[in-house]
Amino acid sequence: MVTLPDALVSPLLRLAGANKPFVTADGARRRLEDNVLRPAAYGPPKRLRSDVRVDVVQDRHWPVYTVTPTATERPAGSVVYAHGGGWVNQIVGFHWRLIADIAAEAGVAVTVPIYPLVPYGTAGETRDRVVELVRSNLETYGPTFLAGDSAGGQIALSAALKLRDEGIRLPMTTLISPALDLTFSNPRIPDVQPTDPWLGTEGATVFAEAWRGDLPMTDPAVSPLFGDLAGLGPLTVFIGSRDVLNPDVHLLEKKARDAGVEITVFEKPGQVHVYPLLPTRIGREASREVVQSITRAL
Repeated sequence: MVTLPDALVSPLLRLAGANKPFVTADGARRRLEDNVLRPAAYGPPKRLRSDVRVDVVQDRHWPVYTVTPTATERPAGSVVYAHGGGWVNQIVGFHWRLIADIAAEAGVAVTVPIYPLVPYGTAGETRDRVVELVRSNLETYGPTFLAGDSAGGQIALSAALKLRDEGIRLPMTTLISPALDLTFSNPRIPDVQPTDPWLGTEGATVFAEAWRGDLPMTDPAVSPLFGDLAGLGPLTVFIGSRDVLNPDVHLLEKKARDAGVEITVFEKPGQVHVYPLLPTRIGREASREVVQSITRAL
């Protein structure tokens, strides 16, 4: 397995144009047009770990994958994983590899909904369907966790809040570089923006406007930072310092502690957006911590 030198991450991201949909509103609108004309593939790579099995069903036009460990007769629990991509980009190989690691090493079934992206998907509908999947997994597998990265972190925390309202307290919700406040109004964001080689709030605002549907931007289904956190189960958060979403994680940490919610934040100086998914030494260390935190909470 190739390990990428950490110093190459930012130059490669810029060279690949990863930030083009996010740094300008025009770039974001072009990306929305591409989603309509050229929808991306979402299936897992042909080669994942040999100790997991991948299944898929169609649930009301959503492909829903399940990745299960083959080394155990029955999974010890389950994770519902919401992938990131700014509500506009499809799940990719980095996501699938982390999902397979979680399944095999934590001994859990990982459910992966392929939710509709903007301009078709909306926050409220997606949140509610993810809540349904968690309820179903609780009946099938027992202890069930939520996890998500970036836009998927927003979905995961919004779903955890909805489940709390229904009387279901999850053993843990894992958030990797989560989008927490889609107004992007944190006054510290402009200080971080010049250091972020990946995300930008101008384009992200275009996607957020489409994603919110008919809901206000401050509805917890859209921006979970505006929700009442009291009564949530433990939160585990991973964030880099070179990520425009970093300032809101600090607000989440304070708000969670004030509400009596257990929260653990792994903040890495110099790291970029969703660094635990990247094939660097620090990224792989963080991905192992993602797995270990789930294992400890089982």
